[in-house]
Amino acid sequence: MGSRKVTDWQGKNVTVAGLGVSGIPAAKVLHGLGAKVTVVNDGDDARAREQAAGLEELGVTVRLGDGATLPEGTELIVTAPGWKPDKPLFTAAAAAGVPVWGDVELAWRLRGPDAAPWLCVTGTNGKTTTTQMLASILKAAGLRTAAVGNIGVSLLDAVLGEEDYDVLAVELSSYQLHWAPSLRAHSATVLNLAPDHLDWHGSMEAYAKDKGRVYEGNRVACVYNVADKATEDLVREADVEEGCRAVGFTLGTPGPSQLGVVDGILVDRAFVENRQKNAQELAEVSDVDPPAPHNIANALAAAALARAFGVPATAVRDGLRAFTPDAHRIAHVADLDGVAYVDDSKATNTHAAEASLAAYESIVWIAGGLAKGATFDELVTRSAKRLRGVVLIGADRALIREALARHAPEVPVVDLDRTDTGAMLAAVQEARGLAAEGDTVLLAPACASMDMFVNYNQRGDAFAQAVRELGA
Repeated sequence: MGSRKVTDWQGKNVTVAGLGVSGIPAAKVLHGLGAKVTVVNDGDDARAREQAAGLEELGVTVRLGDGATLPEGTELIVTAPGWKPDKPLFTAAAAAGVPVWGDVELAWRLRGPDAAPWLCVTGTNGKTTTTQMLASILKAAGLRTAAVGNIGVSLLDAVLGEEDYDVLAVELSSYQLHWAPSLRAHSATVLNLAPDHLDWHGSMEAYAKDKGRVYEGNRVACVYNVADKATEDLVREADVEEGCRAVGFTLGTPGPSQLGVVDGILVDRAFVENRQKNAQELAEVSDVDPPAPHNIANALAAAALARAFGVPATAVRDGLRAFTPDAHRIAHVADLDGVAYVDDSKATNTHAAEASLAAYESIVWIAGGLAKGATFDELVTRSAKRLRGVVLIGADRALIREALARHAPEVPVVDLDRTDTGAMLAAVQEARGLAAEGDTVLLAPACASMDMFVNYNQRGDAFAQAVRELGA
């Protein structure tokens, strides 16, 4: 799909859109390949000037405070994934017939002829966990691999570095997929689809279409979620290589060409001889940490991609056992007076919060923050029967309060009108007052954190600290 021959890039006028985690490495790589690189950036603050100075020392041209104008002579734009498709720079590029790639597209095209195949993971929720599980399973099979992409490890570094990989576990966001037209994975999955980033994509249809690009040209397996018909529809619409199969994962008993769960065991009826009659045991539900339903689904998706790559069943079990989830993803903090306290601060949208709430029977729910345009009626309707009480925090808590009044009027609600540093301790204290023995106090905010915290990590840390203070 592309080669590293310097002649391809010598003297080519390339514009890199955006400084930052993808823009700076892309500019350095292209400059090193002999391209004439100009970086354009909307912002012109102290940090941008410092980053620009470092690039200018290398001989890269940087234009701060103007990300809208197409530099003269531009033959290619390489964009940071977050830049919206309707930006004036891209309108000008389209008018001039200039192609636009993302950093993922650039990495794909710079792969050598014998490069490691990519197993790709996308979806609204669960991407990082599934990608890390997949890497753990591949490692357990003795393969040289890494979890890369949207997970924080640059694909450019993985593709151009010294390390020789057998296969890469690649997490991809909808933004990255939008700007990666020629990517062709060995096998891929869309874990689930729920409204997210609609301000960027413009519509749910456009968002789904960008997610579905991950299936284009797949060679071995398109892995979809049986419980989420939209993911199967994307497989049907994809143009794949001859012989590529649709493989489903389900929390129920799997049919042929599916992975699923039978009597507490993860089983494979897709990558076995005579799948009409046979099933291969892969692991026990208890091997998955934590064994919440949505996380078992993540494990099945990771197992399906690994099995598509030919990994033995024992490696699936060993890889899942070796896997430790990142912080703030359904993390059990403590038990106090028979009540469990669980931090799922990473549940920053309604889809993730619903999955989190479904993991427990009787819940005091701590929720709220920045809604990002979300509505909460569906979430509350589906979760109402599990709620013993609710504590609301954050800027958009009224939206959740109103949904609770409409669909769960009998559930007691504490509305905390404060955003100071002590607010989380107050929320946990209120939750403790609502909880009875056997309940779970669950931080699953269904909202972003930036109204009160730097990020969801800091929010989760504040919750854990508050629980520890209560325990003391």
